[in-house]
Amino acid sequence: MKLELGNFHVKDIQFGDVSKFSDGILYVNKEEALAVVREDEHITDADLVIAKPGDETRIVPVKEAIEPRFKVDGETPAFPGVTGDVAQAGFGRTHALKGCSVLAVGKHMGSFGDGLIDMSGEGAKYTLFSELINVCLVADNDEDFERNEQQKKNHALRWAAHRLAEYLGSIVKDDEPEEIEVYELGQMIKRDKAVEELPSVVYVMQPQSQMEEMGYNDLYYGWDLNHYVPSLVHPNEVLDGALISGSFMPCSSKWSTYDFQNNPTIKRLYDEHGKTLNFLGVILSNLNVSLEQKQRSAQAVSKLAKMIGADSAILAEEGYGNPDADFIACFVELEKAGVKTVGMTNECTGRDGQSQPLVTLDDMADAIVSCGNVSQLIKLPPMKTVIGELEALARDGLSGGWAHDEILGSSVKEDGSIILENNSMFCGDRVCGWSPKTMKEF
Repeated sequence: MKLELGNFHVKDIQFGDVSKFSDGILYVNKEEALAVVREDEHITDADLVIAKPGDETRIVPVKEAIEPRFKVDGETPAFPGVTGDVAQAGFGRTHALKGCSVLAVGKHMGSFGDGLIDMSGEGAKYTLFSELINVCLVADNDEDFERNEQQKKNHALRWAAHRLAEYLGSIVKDDEPEEIEVYELGQMIKRDKAVEELPSVVYVMQPQSQMEEMGYNDLYYGWDLNHYVPSLVHPNEVLDGALISGSFMPCSSKWSTYDFQNNPTIKRLYDEHGKTLNFLGVILSNLNVSLEQKQRSAQAVSKLAKMIGADSAILAEEGYGNPDADFIACFVELEKAGVKTVGMTNECTGRDGQSQPLVTLDDMADAIVSCGNVSQLIKLPPMKTVIGELEALARDGLSGGWAHDEILGSSVKEDGSIILENNSMFCGDRVCGWSPKTMKEF
């Protein structure tokens, strides 16, 4: 399977009369773009706001991030099963607007899985998205059944953001990209002898799928991963829009759709393929509810890894707490099968750093890369501009914010400064592989 990503490096985004890409500037006809957003009658109010690195801007509540993409064949949707019919992803030519993203931002209703982005200052270091030019879709909807729920599906807003990302990608559908990245990984067996003599590695992904009610979980070709059993998938599918982020998970632990599209672990494994390792592909697993379900998936992952001849595995979980049981169970089953495993996850050590970092542990899980502590307290000064609604951080049950604490008060202070847990920093722990955080010994 061969995927060509035709990249256009965006230096600036401006609104204009005609949507076009010229000299590194993406010009967007705002009304035309909003018409795509309003295709869903449940969107009651919408606006587009551009946020750039260095702006004195705070964005909250952020629900999703997507890199603008378009399949140049004109038939395959950029996000199969979401923006169009189910179709095979992972091959052909996809045009991508680099250095930018579409953010779905709630105008009023915050949710447990929503987060915060600061475009400058101390807060900017906690999230990758402070480094991008963000087209913020600030919208409201009439999905009143969940208005007062802490956990929201945010269906209309998230789907609108995907349509918008595909629309923006279509602006460059007929243009010649500045560069083309090629991702090609052939059959797993009967490879060149020199490649087969290298250590074989499989990447095991555990996207969020714990909600038994549909509509909250990550999707694979539009299919809810709660109804999924571990399977082999081609890494190109992950990079090419087959996986879509859900709305359930404390936000610093989330994998946005942008994270799937640009997964740095997959890209690094591609870089090393045929040089230092033999990259077999991806085992896509899930995160479950009951212990029986967790064990079943862990055993299925282990079986698949052995069947394809994996010497080693990189294991990554989206989330913490209950998902730690899936993570460690999978870790143990892989190690028992002789597949040497390295895990990637964040920790929940409490605000004082004294709690057990994962809910469950095992001696076999002896190689884990930590991506940070979700409970770390962060204090940030006011920002000149707020996109969305700052009060949502305290009022609406965002995972790292609160309305009142006996010692700390509200997360949102009268002067616009905030105190929150790292939990609320949008996709801040970057468990997909690009975390800038390091360990410090005391």
